[in-house]
Amino acid sequence: MIHERMTSLAGRAAAIPPQDPALRGGAGATALTVVGTPGERRVTMFAEACLRHGLREPEVVPWTSVLEGAEIRLEPGTLVRIESPGGDAAADALLRGPGEPSRVGGGAAWYAAFTTAVARVREAVERTPGAVLLADVGEIAVMFDKRLCHARLSEAGVPVPPALPGPIGGYAELRERMGEAGWGRVFVKPAHGSSASGVVALQASGERVKAVTSAEPAAGGLYNSLRVRSYEDEADVAAIVDLLADDGLHVERWFPKAGLGGRTIDLRVVVVDGAPTHAVVRASRTPMTNLHLGGERGDLDAVRRRLGPRGWERVLKTCSGVAACFPGSLSAGVDLMIGVGWRNVAVAEVNAFGDLLPGLNGMPGGGAEGLDAYDAQVRAVLARRTAKAGAGAGAG
Repeated sequence: MIHERMTSLAGRAAAIPPQDPALRGGAGATALTVVGTPGERRVTMFAEACLRHGLREPEVVPWTSVLEGAEIRLEPGTLVRIESPGGDAAADALLRGPGEPSRVGGGAAWYAAFTTAVARVREAVERTPGAVLLADVGEIAVMFDKRLCHARLSEAGVPVPPALPGPIGGYAELRERMGEAGWGRVFVKPAHGSSASGVVALQASGERVKAVTSAEPAAGGLYNSLRVRSYEDEADVAAIVDLLADDGLHVERWFPKAGLGGRTIDLRVVVVDGAPTHAVVRASRTPMTNLHLGGERGDLDAVRRRLGPRGWERVLKTCSGVAACFPGSLSAGVDLMIGVGWRNVAVAEVNAFGDLLPGLNGMPGGGAEGLDAYDAQVRAVLARRTAKAGAGAGAG
């Protein structure tokens, strides 16, 4: 149980400033509800952060019950957090349909089921007196469609790599469109994918091709192997892209990323309440830097020194610009690329559930030093409630 783990957290809790007693545990305290997978670490880590701040342990509404259409009952006045369905096989089957959880694909079905489900959560909040949703479900939907997200960022002036206009029906059309654009290197991304599932780093010149991906063809489908590999047979590459195209593709021109210590790097930056608070360097010998695909955490101080004050300010400004595009979201994870010359940056992805960075405290100067990403979000929620209560008292 979460309560049984609290003794080991006493030292961390002592560093967190006390909040208004009216918001803490006990009768009339702020109530929180998490839509998530019970026992999954995202849910438990957020709950632990709530307890560290003296709040009640959040109620958990299982994703499976929401997806099955069960009635969503909420406590009046509760604050509702929507969490990732995570790797729960039962939830995945309800989202994509039955099948091997490691399969790549089914993104369009997943997206349709997921957006319907979060809309049900919003409706439940709207009919519950005093309940407040801590995320904008429309913004979540945009973040989970790479085409819509890219367009929103581009329109707002946030730097992103150029993208091919869609739709793109398969490998043959992709090669044709690449030729028209004069692009020899692209990133092919499933429109509704996450965690680099199905992403292909493609280089093509005439009949010579090379595709780097964690997707592995098998038994007529694609599966996540959790091992990045290269394909140089055009028939294999075409088969992979054609399978991915069924769910929609987003194709960006390859953005050559900076390297440090013999590895390609990028940044995952968490923005909380509009401001960048946490950052981790992801370093890899492959184009995919995701930590679950063999990437490693790099040296943030070294990256900041290499960028210099102006370069680091550019990073922060870009991430703040991303947050401004999603003002209804308490937090988001920004995948930020630094160019090979260390002078320019571009946003690769925006993740609605990009705050899972275990063991990482806030970066220096980010305003969340000594706090993990969940602590920072709980603190932001409490600050909002305190400000609202103060405004109400002033109006009275």
